[in-house]
Amino acid sequence: MRKTLLTSLAVLFASTGLASSIAFAQSASDGKVKIGILNDQSGVYADFGGKSSVEAAKMAVEDFGGKVLGAPIEIVDADHQNKPDIASNIARQWYDTEQVDAIMELTTSSVALAVQAIGKEKKKIDIVTGAATTDLTGKQCSPYGFHWAYDTHALAVGTGGALVKQGGDTWFFLTADYAFGYSLEQQTSDFVKANGGKVVGAVRHPLATTDFSSFLLQAQSSGAKVIGLANAGLDTSNAIKQAAEFGITAGGQNLAALLFTLAEVHGLGLEAAQGLTMTEGYYWNLDDQSRAFGKKFFERTKKMPNMVHAGTYSAVTQYLKAIEKAGTDDTDAVAKALHEMPVDDFFARGGTVAANGRMIHDMYLLQAKKPADSKEPWDYFNVLATIPGKEAYMDPAKSGCELVK
Repeated sequence: MRKTLLTSLAVLFASTGLASSIAFAQSASDGKVKIGILNDQSGVYADFGGKSSVEAAKMAVEDFGGKVLGAPIEIVDADHQNKPDIASNIARQWYDTEQVDAIMELTTSSVALAVQAIGKEKKKIDIVTGAATTDLTGKQCSPYGFHWAYDTHALAVGTGGALVKQGGDTWFFLTADYAFGYSLEQQTSDFVKANGGKVVGAVRHPLATTDFSSFLLQAQSSGAKVIGLANAGLDTSNAIKQAAEFGITAGGQNLAALLFTLAEVHGLGLEAAQGLTMTEGYYWNLDDQSRAFGKKFFERTKKMPNMVHAGTYSAVTQYLKAIEKAGTDDTDAVAKALHEMPVDDFFARGGTVAANGRMIHDMYLLQAKKPADSKEPWDYFNVLATIPGKEAYMDPAKSGCELVK
């Protein structure tokens, strides 16, 4: 009798332990899933991403139901001030003491590279929607790093390619003096040259400068048909405004805004922006799916989303789906699911994630409308072309990423 009782208790404890381990595997490791949105909230890229990206992330969590695997989902955010050292300190604090599971957005390439390196060291996922450099999925790729909304290669193919085909075969670059600017200038230069064009010069300017006069005078005196603005945010807006004051476009030279989005066009106004060609990964007025998200976002923020805001919503949603698919928030399991799962939402139609972490999806070549052609508020663009993802993004095998076999 005693032997039978002991046997029964052993079976009970074993089965209970098994049930507990299964329940633990099918849940968040610390009882919650915590996502950090780390970006520029007060500087030149505050409109480009900023607090609107935080709201996009919160929308994604709410639309997902607020929980994954029964665990609550929390969004935290911080301003990295476009400084890699500040961003690194925040990332380490989030990972080491605040149980943050993944960091996203990461406007500014130097910041994104720094945070991705920390994520690689600590086995934590990052999904970049705000930064552009292809080094994120190239020589500095990570098994836990993903690049979502766009990159410098896609911008070069889109905007650079369009202008070369239209006869803009001589270029001068006005470039932001950090990793993003260098990458955008280099990749656009390569594309221009490969298509028979010529780069006649370049000048680099500090991030967040307010006086572009000396740089623009050099660009003007070069005689280049196209002045490529390898910068973003307020830097691009200020350069465009000051170029008009110098009569650069009136003199026959074209400005190529290599990274310019709906947010910056809104800030600049169609009167100044009309005719500019740019490339984005999302436009709110593209189709019914895009409009549905755009209008929901507008109700919350009183502005229409650009590709960074929409991409952040998509990235947060896909991360939560990957946790659900993996049955755990374990980093390796979630990273594996992110690589395996297709991305099919209002942002990316039939998107795929390559071995180097690059999410491959279509991009859109856009041109800012004349004010008279705008039919409603925020109706700013004509869609000139859809650029298939395989054309827009670099072949992963040529990216230099060690993860691609």
